[in-house]
Amino acid sequence: MIKRGKKYKKALEFLKEWMSYKIDEAIELLEKTNTVKFDPTVEIHFTLNLDPKHQDQMIRTTISLPHGSWKTPKICVFSDSIEASELKKAWAEIVWNEELITEIEKGNLSPNFDVCVASPSMMRHLWKIARILWPKGLMPNPKTWTVWEDLIAIVKEIAAWKFEFKTDKEWNIHTIFGKLSFWADKLKENLNHFLTTINDIKPAWSKWKYIEAIYLCNAMGPSIKLDTTI
Repeated sequence: MIKRGKKYKKALEFLKEWMSYKIDEAIELLEKTNTVKFDPTVEIHFTLNLDPKHQDQMIRTTISLPHGSWKTPKICVFSDSIEASELKKAWAEIVWNEELITEIEKGNLSPNFDVCVASPSMMRHLWKIARILWPKGLMPNPKTWTVWEDLIAIVKEIAAWKFEFKTDKEWNIHTIFGKLSFWADKLKENLNHFLTTINDIKPAWSKWKYIEAIYLCNAMGPSIKLDTTI
């Protein structure tokens, strides 16, 4: 059993275990249930009615929130055609070519980044280090728009807070949608955009209830159940 501190227990007093909350109420409760002195990230958790036995039921996509997610990601680009200086102007952290891929393969370099993108022509070289990139979630993938001819355009999009989210091993989604300091109006817009996106990517075959539950919370704060009838 997890031992909870006094601040966490105090935050729970604002919530009723049996109750789910409308968006405006839930956003207000995020402030009331904050238990930390720093500016916490605000999380969203979806319990989805999907079957993990079927690979085609996995959800993996990208999203750009109206007010960002707070963090500008460290972007790595694998390119053999565009000048590194041009990509760095678009907010790429580093640009790697075939020679540097060989160094990664040998273990001399470590891909310590949030997201990697690549031109289609570079993918045949990247398979050499797929076993290194896949576990870190860094392998470029056309499905998540990280394999693209126009690398400058995609780097600018990602730098403008476009990020990936996907189902976990239990086929649920856990991610963020802002910082508490965004205040109610911006958090509400981000949240509504996220809910619209989740519903838009509902698998076509899904004939039953798709979203079982939605929870919001601050970092280290209690879960606030969102009313899914909204």
